[in-house]
This record gives sequence, structure tokens and C-alpha cells, in this order.
Amino acid sequence: MNRKNIKRGLLPYVFLILIILVVFYIFNVVNVKVNTFTYDQFINELNKENITELEIVPRERAKIYEITGKIKGYDENETFYVKAPLSDEVIKRIISSEEELGFKVEAVADPESSSFLLILVNVLPMVILIGGAFWLFSRQMGNAGKSMDFGKSKAKLNDEKNKVTFKDVAGLKEEKEEVRELIDFLKNPKRFQKLGARIPKGVLLVGPPGTGKTLLAKAVAGEANVPFYYISGSDFVELFVGVGASRVRDMFKQAKHNAPCLIFIDEIDAVGRQRGTGLGGGHDEREQTLNQLLTEMDGFGANEGIIIIAATNRADVLDPALLRPGRFDRQVTVNLPDIKGREEILQVHARNKVLAPTVTLHNLAKRTPGFSGADLENLLNEAALLAVRRNKDMITMSEIDEATDRVLMGPAKVSKKYTEAEKKMVAYHEAGHVVLGLKLDDANDVQKVTIIPRSYAGGYAMMIPKEEKYTSTKKELLERITGLLGGRVSEELNFGEITTGAHNDFEKATKIARSMVTEYGMSDLGPVQLEQQEGGVFLGRDYNKSRNFSNEVAHEIDLEMRKIIDECYKKAKEILKENKDLVKLIAEALLEYETLTQEQIEYLVEHKEMPKEEVDYDSYSMTELRMIAKEKGIKGYTKMTKEEIIEELKKL
Repeated sequence: MNRKNIKRGLLPYVFLILIILVVFYIFNVVNVKVNTFTYDQFINELNKENITELEIVPRERAKIYEITGKIKGYDENETFYVKAPLSDEVIKRIISSEEELGFKVEAVADPESSSFLLILVNVLPMVILIGGAFWLFSRQMGNAGKSMDFGKSKAKLNDEKNKVTFKDVAGLKEEKEEVRELIDFLKNPKRFQKLGARIPKGVLLVGPPGTGKTLLAKAVAGEANVPFYYISGSDFVELFVGVGASRVRDMFKQAKHNAPCLIFIDEIDAVGRQRGTGLGGGHDEREQTLNQLLTEMDGFGANEGIIIIAATNRADVLDPALLRPGRFDRQVTVNLPDIKGREEILQVHARNKVLAPTVTLHNLAKRTPGFSGADLENLLNEAALLAVRRNKDMITMSEIDEATDRVLMGPAKVSKKYTEAEKKMVAYHEAGHVVLGLKLDDANDVQKVTIIPRSYAGGYAMMIPKEEKYTSTKKELLERITGLLGGRVSEELNFGEITTGAHNDFEKATKIARSMVTEYGMSDLGPVQLEQQEGGVFLGRDYNKSRNFSNEVAHEIDLEMRKIIDECYKKAKEILKENKDLVKLIAEALLEYETLTQEQIEYLVEHKEMPKEEVDYDSYSMTELRMIAKEKGIKGYTKMTKEEIIEELKKL
């Protein structure tokens, strides 16, 4: 915790303790009983030897002694008080011979003779009380000022120390070219103004989560070397109506003072949703905030030198007025990276990772289609954590394979035990997927198959397309459905029984079949789009599809879907019957090894046996190698280098 914050937190308690002490002192003073004596009474009590304590204070200005003390029989808080002439011989004798008396005598110097002590006694308590009251009052006023300050913008200025440039953004070549014009304009605006060109006032970055939209916006600001304000769309919306609009005005006011500059609004769909939509009406505060944002971007006022970059993964719900020319003039789609982009992203995130020589980022990029930049960063981080957990000096393919499975399906449930019958059923189910992937030209390749349970799956086959393509043919979709049905068909053929293990396969196959009929026009109903996604902002997902057909057509859609599924199921059954021995071979290998990679499957199909396991000794630490050498009976291993031990192990 910051020391300043600690001091601020202790101040109220210190002040409270001082007040308690002052009150306690005053309370004690008030409760002291003081008996005022005449000088004769005092001499009389002194002669009777009734006095037990005595305190004498000279007052030179008044030329008197102030005497306080106690008499036998007094309570603890009871004293007497008497004044005596400053020239009194009795008092002088008492002071000079205090050791001979039978009671305690204390002589105090005149407080008035010390100006500092006088100020300390009389002025300091008042200063403490007045200062404390002023401090409390100013603190309350400060809190009140903060409560009245909620209309100020929450946009933060970027930190120059953590500047991001295009070197830190990988896999977005076309997207970087699109926004490079903004940098050129901010650096040299006259070049554009000379030809009458107007730079876009706003750029909207659209794409799935984790694709690098925020990182790209930071890189634009870092390359342009201009002030960069960043804020989230949710920071505008508050409970009180008008606060969001006030924050928008204040944000643009700050930006104008620092123009040229960039404003980045992350998750703009939180404030930029369509107005006046939904079953329950609009949200007045959000709509007022959006209206103010529209006015500031392209209204009567000019915002020269201010460029707005916004990011969202829900461009379909944004208000049309926000997307018109003059506001967000340009939309840049940040898609999931292709194989080349994934390799570049992996190279960026592997800078501080210690990878084994056997790890090839190009091969890893081929095995991870559909991964976003955030997924790839998480994959390498999980692999690094696994390597540390296993006490390894570098990250090997073993950790990367396990990390890939963790990202896709979660950690393996090693403690979960199958019955022998259930394990055999799962093995044949997954073997059905593998065989169809091998025999169908356009089905997805099986990259890896395992019967180790993860998440809710008892086992799974990692299937990826043979090639990354933007479109799919009818044949490819039909063979993809056939591959998905292979697990259920294998169960039926080999056991005469079916299980619930294929429910996720059916979900995917049914979705593809319905899209073929209702969206892609790949059925006997013809090239007609019967369903399409609507842009209903606040409606549920079940209401988001527009159905432009009658009940009779709905029945025909069901028949066409059933026809596609039945034909694919029949084809899968024919292929698996013809390759029953191959299914058995792969299933038995799964029962023994539990996990098979693509290379092992290909070797098994060709040679009818599993390849001999080659141990990657380079990934082992020196301690592990010496333990293995000891088990293998290698003599003199303690004096060998790592390379010599590996050479001896390979000979065995």
C-alpha cells in the first residue's frame, strides 16, 4: 500500500485520539473538588501537621504564591487552594527546608516567565481544535466535490512508458494497412488537405473476441506518437440520466485541448445500441449518451484533429446513425488469423519462452485453426506452466499437445475411471470417427484421438479441415456430417447398442443440415433462403431468426433435414462395414495407448502396428537423464556430459 494512503488513513484516528484526551482532561478537571482557604486556615493546618502534599507556584507579576495541596481525609480528587504574599517568610522556609517536613513539597517555576510554555499551554489546544475542525470540514467539502464530479470524463491518457507499435501486432497485415492512413494523417495532415481528402472521423474495429482489436488501436496511437485517450463504453452509462452525455462532452473537450489525438472506445455496443428497440422500450440514459456522442462526432461543432477508434464484436446491434458516413466512416473487420497469421502471432508470444528444438511453430499453427490471438497466447502460457510443473528446462511438444487439449476441452480427468465395457465402447466410438476421416476425401482430418475424459466428454477426436477455406461445397458439408455420425454408427455395428455419447455429434450434424436446407439452398427445396439472422437487439436468441415460410414448408424442411441425415448415416454404415478390421485395429490401439496422434494413426494404418516410441531425451533435465541412465545400468554416467548420456541411451 502507498505510504501517502496509509498516512491519510491514520489521520482521522490520530485526531480522534486527541479529542478523546482533551475531553478526558476537561472531564477530570471539572470533577476535581477545590477548597479555597484563607492564609490563616492554611497556617493553622500546617501547624497541626494535617498537610500531606503541597505544590507552590510563584506568580511574580501578581507578587503572590499560588498554593495547592491536600489534607488528611481528602478524597483523591479533592484539593485546597490558597494565595500567600510573595515575601512570606513561612513559604520561603517551607521551600528551603522541604526535606525536613513530613509531607511532599513541589515547587514549580513561574509559567508566565516562559513565553513558549505559555503559548503551549494556552494556545496549542485551541490550535488543535480549530485545525481539526477545519480539516474535517475541508474533507467533507472534498467528498462533496467528488460526488459532484461524476459528470467528468473517465477517459484515461495512455502511458508513454508502455508504448505499443505495429511490431507488437502480428497476423493483421491488411488491417494494419487500413489504419496506417490515420497515422499518416496525424503526422502530415497537409498532404491530405492538399488534394481535398478528408480523413475518416471514426474507424470501427469489428471482429470476434481475442482477435487483437484493442491491441491494434494502441499500436495506431503508438505509431502516430499522439495523445491517446481510452475508455470503455460502460464508463459512460450511470444511474442518473444525463451523466453519460456530460461525460461525452467533457471527453471531447479534453481531446480538443490535446488535438491532434486519438480516442479509443472499447466495447462501444454498451452505449451504441439501437435506440427505441426491444420489448420493454428504450433506456433513457443510454440513449441520451448515444445522442450526445452522435452530436459530438458529426454535429454543428467541429472536431478537427480528433479521430475516434471503437471496437466491438456486436456490430449488428449498433445504431444505424452511428455507422453512417461522417461518424464511423470506415469499418475494419479483424477476423480470426489464418495459418500465416497464427505463425506470426506464435512468434511474438514465443519471444520469452524456452522452446525445445523439436517444437516447430509452423506445425503448431497448422494444428490450431479457429484459434484467436488470445487463444494462442493462452496456449503457449499453459504449455510453459506445464513445463514448470513437470520440472523441465524447456517446453516440448508434449506440453504443447496437453495445453492445446486444455484450451479446447479443459484439463484431463485422470482420476475418472471407466468400466471395461464403457472404455471399450468409447474406443470403438472414436475409432469410427477416425476411419471416416481417413476414407472420406472431404471430411475433416483427425489430428488426435483420445479416450481420456475431459470436461463433459468421455473421449474426443480433434478434427480439423484438410485446408482452410472461406467457402464449403455441398459434398464437403455432406461428408462432414457423415464423419460426425461415425461414432454412433460404430457403436451400433460393433455392439448392437447405442449410447448417449454422440449427442454433441448430432448437435453439430443437425446444425449443418438445417443450414444447408434453410440458408444455403442445398436441398430439393431449391435456392431459397428460408431463415436468416435478424438484428433484434434485446430479443432472445430463439426470436432472432426470421422464418419466411408456411407450416407446409416447415414440414418440408424437416423432411429434407431427415433425408440428409439418413443418407449420411447410411453412407457411414457402408464405409465402416467395409473397414471393420481397421476400426478394430484403431480401437484396440486406443484401449492400450489411450491417445493417438495423426502420425501414429497413419503409421498404424500402413504397418498394422504402432511405431516404436522414440524418446525425446533432449527435453529431459540432467537430473532426469542420470536417473534413467542409472535404471538402464550405464556405467560411469555420473562423469558424463548430457550429450554423452543421450548418445549411450540411444544405443540401447
